[in-house]
Amino acid sequence: MAEEIEEEQKEEFYGEAKDAEGKERYEVDDEEDRQLSEVALVEEKNDGEEEQQEQSREHVRIIEGGNIEQNQESSSRAHTTVNEENECCNFDKEEKAKKLTAEEETRFKVDQEKLQKDKQGSAVDEGAEHWTENEADANYEDVVKIYCKGDHPTNLFRTLTEFRDSSLLTDLILSTGDGNTFNIHSPVLAAVCSYIRECLIQRHVHRVDESKEPSVGVQRWSMSLGPEVDHVGLKAVVEFAYTGHISCLNMSTWHQIKMAAQSLGAPRVLDLCKEVEEKSTKTEAQKKEVKMSAAEQMKISLQSIKRLCMERVGCDVILEAPGGSFHVHRVILAVCTDFFRGMFTSGMIETFQPCVTLPFLLASELEVLIDCSYSGTLPLSWTCVFEITCTALQLQYQPALSLCLNFLRQEINPHSCLDVASFAEAYEMPQLLEVADDFVLLNFQKVACVSKLNDLSAKKLLKYLKSPSLCVSSELAVFKAVVAWIEAKPKTRLTFAKRLMKTINFPLMTVEEFKEFKYLTMWSDHNLSGVYEAILDDFRSKESHCRIYQPKETLVLIGGDQISEDLRGRSISRELWGLNALRIYTGRKKAIDWKKLAEMPEQERFSHEVAVLEGQLYVLGGKHYYGISDNLNSVLRYDPVQNSWESLTEMQKDRGSFSVVVLDGMIYAIGGHCDPEYMESVERYCPTENSWSFTWPLDLPLAGHVAKAFQGKIFISGGLSSISQHLSSMFLYHPETGSTYLANMAKPRARHCMEILGERLYVAGGITSEDNMGMGDLLTCEVYNPVADSWTAFTSLSVPHVSAGGAVLGGKFYVLGGYSHEDFSETKLVHCYDPTTKRWENMGKMPGPNSDIRAIVLCLPPHFRM
Repeated sequence: MAEEIEEEQKEEFYGEAKDAEGKERYEVDDEEDRQLSEVALVEEKNDGEEEQQEQSREHVRIIEGGNIEQNQESSSRAHTTVNEENECCNFDKEEKAKKLTAEEETRFKVDQEKLQKDKQGSAVDEGAEHWTENEADANYEDVVKIYCKGDHPTNLFRTLTEFRDSSLLTDLILSTGDGNTFNIHSPVLAAVCSYIRECLIQRHVHRVDESKEPSVGVQRWSMSLGPEVDHVGLKAVVEFAYTGHISCLNMSTWHQIKMAAQSLGAPRVLDLCKEVEEKSTKTEAQKKEVKMSAAEQMKISLQSIKRLCMERVGCDVILEAPGGSFHVHRVILAVCTDFFRGMFTSGMIETFQPCVTLPFLLASELEVLIDCSYSGTLPLSWTCVFEITCTALQLQYQPALSLCLNFLRQEINPHSCLDVASFAEAYEMPQLLEVADDFVLLNFQKVACVSKLNDLSAKKLLKYLKSPSLCVSSELAVFKAVVAWIEAKPKTRLTFAKRLMKTINFPLMTVEEFKEFKYLTMWSDHNLSGVYEAILDDFRSKESHCRIYQPKETLVLIGGDQISEDLRGRSISRELWGLNALRIYTGRKKAIDWKKLAEMPEQERFSHEVAVLEGQLYVLGGKHYYGISDNLNSVLRYDPVQNSWESLTEMQKDRGSFSVVVLDGMIYAIGGHCDPEYMESVERYCPTENSWSFTWPLDLPLAGHVAKAFQGKIFISGGLSSISQHLSSMFLYHPETGSTYLANMAKPRARHCMEILGERLYVAGGITSEDNMGMGDLLTCEVYNPVADSWTAFTSLSVPHVSAGGAVLGGKFYVLGGYSHEDFSETKLVHCYDPTTKRWENMGKMPGPNSDIRAIVLCLPPHFRM
């Protein structure tokens, strides 16, 4: 009925607006394409020259000199507050060229007033039109975040070991009483030995004659150690300094190592010797105590080397840059960057200089990079990240470059995404460019509110608008973006109006939305009269129209069961279905195109679990039928690139109604149900060893719960206890220490969905215990804030989703299928929660199986897509 009314409104509107017949149709033939392409090249060339001049002033500090010969532009940091209504749409209500009647003017004013009052709850732009530059944090550019490369100490000491083995930049020769010598880097040994540190401070050294022992940029010195230090003990201390562990430490060597550690003042080595010495007297509980790992030892050693640098102990070169100078250790910089490695080891003139001048760097930039070498951390903000990335590229400074790229990927937002795309194009970084382009397409309605969109070239804008991954909830958002872009430079861009308007599905607009098109001043240009009439015809078209949206990633459904069409039985599936595309029709109507991707090679299953690790799909456990002994412990791995399945080592327990998470490259299978028992056991799968091992158990048997890995921790919500009690608990699970309980949910629930959106955990669907001890469907939803350890209600579901699939796609929470526990009818719908609009939407129907199904997001090769 609503669609019929909309068509009548279109008919009436079209009849009033159309004052000419037989005008040029809104079509572009091959000849027009060729002509427009030529015009596009001219426009892009003119715009490109202007943009290059502007970007050279505002977007980038040109890098001069160094190993990278090309000078590129970074991205602009200037942002202008934009009023979307004024920026995107400039209406002229007195446009004589369209001969509007007084009645039309009055009706338009009334409609506009109504639109302004109803905007917050309307479907127009799904709330995204209210996001403007004013609403974003005005100081987002200045927010500094500390990025840390956790494996930096390990990588640094690994390279230091390679340097030592090749005698690169080694400066200290240690001799033992038994005639053995060791070439080492003095700052590395000083980080664990107080005696070496004091020698560096006091400069009680014996210099080696360089004419007899040539060196490359370092002043070598030697020390002869006393008879209490033999080669076994010294080798162990040196190994600990470079690796954080001692491979030869045992009951037969601990005394020699202890003597060397005492002589050199190595307290951490002494602690290791003490552990070996006391091992025979320790209880089993004491033996299981967590010891400091080698990685943690190397982290401590690097912190000690940083303190040496701050105190200028053992520093052998001074780096000067405009604005300051810095005392550093050559070897530390050389292991972090190819630039300094070449400078200090290849015989360049700087190799032998005690002071090196770097005129092309600012002292502030050099300082943060030096600090990154010694700490693996980098303070970054949008104000400085492009400049630091440029410098890291120029110096081939891998630790800093890695952190900068992580920042650009993780902190990207509507203000910065176009800057990131421009930067990635300039420096030929295809992976970063893909990240930026994907963000623009997924968040186009917000990006369109930022004035930087108007700086795009015609080619780039057309690329975005024609992409099947362009995510918009209304054609009005695309229309406003096009108009704003044209009006930014109308003299040169009106030529593109016809081509750009073709990317808009005008028949999907409502009458109220289309009126914004009708009153544009640009239609007064007589050259666009044909385009105007053709768009009116397009709007009036009764043909079926929809916008097809293809997400970058694919939402995949695995297994599950369903009621047969004759309602006489149930069938279990082993199929994999993928969300191939989303069709968006007029208003809020949507439909999903599902595509069958593959079938599991073994038994069909439901109540199973799935996980994605390194781009491959894992299917674990579940049930293959409805009996007591039908639980599974089998594990399958699917490679979408090869379209192949592989059977892996089975879990040690049969499990159904359990939960799975991926953490630190391992898969954890948590709890579950194996008729007739509920389970508290947890087991961990190691992909490299293809093996399962038990970890710390849960506090109580649990099934029907949901676990998610978030911020490096495992969160577990709800579930059923061994006495079939519905739980409202939320707790952290640690594989080595067990459970830590958090704030409870407002309602107990089981067989629900829980997904991560932003910095929150969203919970929806499931069943709960009623006050009379019966069980019922749960429509209310809750969101958990880990920082505040609190729950807040959000919009309830409209229909039950018990044992449904859950996933996050495109920044939205999908709940797929399930059933109603109250009447056992199946829910064959897909609902999606948008945190921006705070609404659930009906996205379409399920492709087949509905209950006890699992959903996950997977990157698929192009041949799987439409």
